[in-house]
Amino acid sequence: MAEHAPQQVLRGIGLAILAMACFATLDTTTKWVSLSAPLMVAMFFRYAFQALATTAIELPRQGRALLQTEHLGLHIARGGLLLATSIFAFLSLKHMPVGEFTAIVLLTPLIVTLLAARMLHEKVSHLRLVLVAGGFAGTLAIVRPKGADFNWALLFPVCVVLANAGFQLLTSRMARTEDPMTMQFYTGWTGALVAALALPFAWEPIASHAVWGGLLLMGFLGSLGHFIFIQAFRRAPAAVLMPYMYAQIAFAMLGGWLIFSHVPDAWTIAGMALIAVCGAAGAWLTAHESRASAEAPEH
Repeated sequence: MAEHAPQQVLRGIGLAILAMACFATLDTTTKWVSLSAPLMVAMFFRYAFQALATTAIELPRQGRALLQTEHLGLHIARGGLLLATSIFAFLSLKHMPVGEFTAIVLLTPLIVTLLAARMLHEKVSHLRLVLVAGGFAGTLAIVRPKGADFNWALLFPVCVVLANAGFQLLTSRMARTEDPMTMQFYTGWTGALVAALALPFAWEPIASHAVWGGLLLMGFLGSLGHFIFIQAFRRAPAAVLMPYMYAQIAFAMLGGWLIFSHVPDAWTIAGMALIAVCGAAGAWLTAHESRASAEAPEH
């Protein structure tokens, strides 16, 4: 495994935080657009922008190498999972504030680690289980189900977590053999083409120039955020970067306050903090386990 220079690691951390700012701004924009634009129209512009931008930038640079893959089916599955994640995120943000949504979605790294260990038939430590339980408790503090008064739309973020976990697991597998920009290319085109098929049934005229601007901004921020995140992973190990993902909660709370004047209550802030602490601790535990495995003597 190649060593990362300290200066490069710091740049990677900075890029990761910048990517989180992009994603939080994307979610804030998505919530604003969701009040006026149909779901599949928004999805089409989100993914068409990514597909066209990736093609325009990378195809002249890489040529046919950008298209080369032995796992086209996995690329399509990955694109479908990310599209499902975006659809459930759009529906979630219609019904809940950006900060709370972001905190729940950031359960994904904990769930991914747990699922990956189970799929590989590895023993899961008691501490890992405690962290997952803590993250789930934080989610309950945010959602606070109240019997017949429970808003079932709040289950949409759970669907986001499940779809995103599948996306992350598949990404981790494919990253071993596939070029990152090839992955971004096929992901963008899968989402754009599937959304385009639904467009004739979902199309509604949009008269507001501001909403059109929001749709374009969604595509730009999604593409930019993923590109910056890829660059961060090229400069620093994943285990180092993972704790900084939770900066997205702070950016999302700021966006919710600035655009929607939303201020979370004490229980919600406590739940968000619990998710962030458990998630960051899970990332630290993963890094610690990786170092211990690397330093263990071979038999």
